[in-house]
Amino acid sequence: MAERQRAGRLDQPREPRGVKLPRFDPEAFGRWSEGIARSMGTANFIVYMTLVIGIWFGWNTLAPPSVRFDPYTFTFLTLVLSLQASYAAPLILLAQNRQADRDRVALEEDRRRATAQKADTEYLAREIAALRIALGEVATRDFVRTELARLAEELDEANQRRQRLEQRQQGKARATGNEGLEEPRDELDGDFTRDGQGDSTTRRNPNG
Repeated sequence: MAERQRAGRLDQPREPRGVKLPRFDPEAFGRWSEGIARSMGTANFIVYMTLVIGIWFGWNTLAPPSVRFDPYTFTFLTLVLSLQASYAAPLILLAQNRQADRDRVALEEDRRRATAQKADTEYLAREIAALRIALGEVATRDFVRTELARLAEELDEANQRRQRLEQRQQGKARATGNEGLEEPRDELDGDFTRDGQGDSTTRRNPNG
């Protein structure tokens, strides 16, 4: 009665029932199965198995009947090959499943990397487009050279005009200075002689 009440209670976990199977490491078993599948998928396995089967046939056919362990129809060989096939198929499937899991993980990683690379490529494309737009507004080397040459020509023309204007001003100043200044009178130039002659002429011809 007490056991029935204990079994019906929901606040206590049930004790595990049934046959307890031996525990094993799935990863280790998977590596072991992959090793067997790889060895069975090689040419060495086929050659060795062919040699064993040939020796088996020869021994049980040519040897004396007293030492033959598997006479004709080779029932024991058929059983061995059946067991081998029955175990080889699940091992190969297990190896294929593990390889499929690795391929799935690798595919997800490749997809993630491809997505990241696509995002990086789009970012770089936008940056390059922005740089092209910015460079379109920046003066190039040829443009700067052309502008400097034009400015140098304008400076030369302005300098020439300034020199001409200075020369004209100097010429006007010289002309104005010559008109405003009188030459001093002296005997060496004969100024007084010319003045005396003029006075005598005036005296001689007062009406003249």
